[in-house]
Amino acid sequence: MRLKNNNKIKHLAARIYSQETAEKICHAIREIVAQYQFSQQRTDFSEKDAILITYADMVTKPGEKPLTTLIRFLKNHAAQTINAVHILPFFPYSSDEGFSVIDYKTVDPSLGNWDDIQALSQDFSLMFDLVANHTSVESAWFKGFIHGEEQYREYYITIPPESDIRSVFRPRTSPLLSPFDAVDGRKYVWTTFSADQVDLNYKEPKVLVEMIDILMFYASQSARYIRLDAIAYIWKELGTACIHLPPVHLIIQIMRLVLDLASPGVKLVTETNVPHKDNISYFGNGKDEAQLVYNFSLPPLTLHAFHSGNSEVFTRWAATLKTPSDSTAFFNFLASHDGIGITPAHGLLPDDEIAAMAKCVDATGGFVSYKTNANGTESAYEFNINYFDALNNPFGKGLPLELKVRRFVSAHAIMAALQGIPGIYFHSLFGSTSWFAGAKESGMARTINRERLGFEQMEVELADESSLRSSIYTALRRLLATRSQHRAFHPNAPQMVPMINPSIITIIRRDPGKDEAILCLHNICAQETQVALGAIPNLPQSAGTATRVIYHNAGRKHDLRNGEIILLPFESVWVKITA
Repeated sequence: MRLKNNNKIKHLAARIYSQETAEKICHAIREIVAQYQFSQQRTDFSEKDAILITYADMVTKPGEKPLTTLIRFLKNHAAQTINAVHILPFFPYSSDEGFSVIDYKTVDPSLGNWDDIQALSQDFSLMFDLVANHTSVESAWFKGFIHGEEQYREYYITIPPESDIRSVFRPRTSPLLSPFDAVDGRKYVWTTFSADQVDLNYKEPKVLVEMIDILMFYASQSARYIRLDAIAYIWKELGTACIHLPPVHLIIQIMRLVLDLASPGVKLVTETNVPHKDNISYFGNGKDEAQLVYNFSLPPLTLHAFHSGNSEVFTRWAATLKTPSDSTAFFNFLASHDGIGITPAHGLLPDDEIAAMAKCVDATGGFVSYKTNANGTESAYEFNINYFDALNNPFGKGLPLELKVRRFVSAHAIMAALQGIPGIYFHSLFGSTSWFAGAKESGMARTINRERLGFEQMEVELADESSLRSSIYTALRRLLATRSQHRAFHPNAPQMVPMINPSIITIIRRDPGKDEAILCLHNICAQETQVALGAIPNLPQSAGTATRVIYHNAGRKHDLRNGEIILLPFESVWVKITA
């Protein structure tokens, strides 16, 4: 390791631990880095970047390992649409669909092996999860802890059951402490998310070193992005909320420094499903923490805009979006393996409007998950429902399928137009709806948007142009292809979000190398809406201004000669304007 970086890491570690411990941590990190081979190639953001979020076994075929099936399916249907794949945890696990990790360095044999992961990396950049906050109770680390092995004695957090934990922020309604019988007596272990997910103790320096080792291993296994799952919770201090504490940021800074030294092409992505102000703090100063931050406010605010038919809240929020440097970007998404996080909407939307959205989700057969507040009350934490259904029901009742699809695609056009890198969930790209039977059978609300699909049936449905799957898939492929062809959609290209009409979400992106802009208009209402192009601020203006529609989702031509455009219900139109 270069001395300069070594000193920086030592300085950060000393702010968390002692100077002596910091020396030991740096020595351990040097030995870890020496074990692995890394790519030294740096990679920049691009307008061509788009990330698919999927489980390794989302598409299955009898007699074939799921990773083999997924590779073939994505080569056939996604290679021209997306250039990166976030494979959700593909390690042996005990619960939570992979997020209760038993072994961080092993591919679940039922899915495939590391050769399969390498094969997928030949066609797509890859994102791996580093589940940083907790392990499974079935992991070797926790078993060693229970058995009193010296190595693992301090790997987990235990406190007396009578401790005052009222200040601790709770993302769930489950108990914070879970009892376990160890060789030296009963222990009450900190369990932020479930009794099967035991929180690691980063006050023990060995835990940090273990996580650095796993981070380096993933970088050596072709990860271009590493998602730090639930990273905000990793440091605990009784008497505080135990979230977003200063050592959390210092640990991320250490991870970033080590990666910048060893494998500078790998980017950190923080997953912090929290209010917007706290969420963007994980950019740090723009050069020292995460390169990508999940834009968690985007899904609920987009949903609210379509439910209310009013763009004002969305526009006020989106107009404030900015990143601290050109080496950082938002990871924009609408749907994921989890539900629609509502915590980020608190403070942006009135409580009664959040409650109205929750009522609509409930009316569709979806679920509303709750968290426990410090005062003992409960509030909505997450909507568990497929995003297509969340948008269209009950508001979509009576709408023809064509308009439901257009509404769904327009929501994704908004996401794709915004500054940042678009992330699209498998069930969104391939036109799924809520899996009510699966949720009922599993008893888990999140299962509603995690259906596993048969390869052969998917091929049949995608080949049928009249099917919902094919309609959505074809439309979203076209949307993402258009985006990838224009430099104005570079993740860091300038952005303006003016309010021109409450029925319209307007986004303007500019190509920094040319005097041109792309005007993105999205009608969030069921009525036609007229827009006068000359009334929109921040567009290139001259007598010779040329306009050209580069994208629309209503299957018709637009005549822009009179300087006006009429948007059909739920129509999106992107117009290129050049001075």
